[in-house]
Amino acid sequence: VQLQASGGGLVPVGSSLRLSCAASGRTFSNYDMGWFRQAPGKDREFVGAARWGGGTTWYGDSVKGRFTIARDDAKNTVILQTNNVKDEDTAVYYCALRHVIRGSQLPVEEQIDYWGQGTQVTVSS
Repeated sequence: VQLQASGGGLVPVGSSLRLSCAASGRTFSNYDMGWFRQAPGKDREFVGAARWGGGTTWYGDSVKGRFTIARDDAKNTVILQTNNVKDEDTAVYYCALRHVIRGSQLPVEEQIDYWGQGTQVTVSS
């Protein structure tokens, strides 16, 4: 399985950024697709995820109302639309896959089966 993340960069406070992650190597209908992030000196934090079909989504408390996650299942891609970004959104963002057998609640780091390589998002004030 390969996860290729893209879309990171340097953006000003209050702006928007779109992150994309394309998965390959198997079928993903039994996997939740989503994102975690890790800021310097901090633990990895859950951002958002979506189940196959997009009918079920989860968000971390710090991004609710600002970030939106969506899946394009035909392309095995998950999109994270970040709006009104803040300084504290600066982090490396990691694409992640969790098999649905591990649960139906908000994903946690220990449940992740596959990780992408990470893409840096830096918010400038």
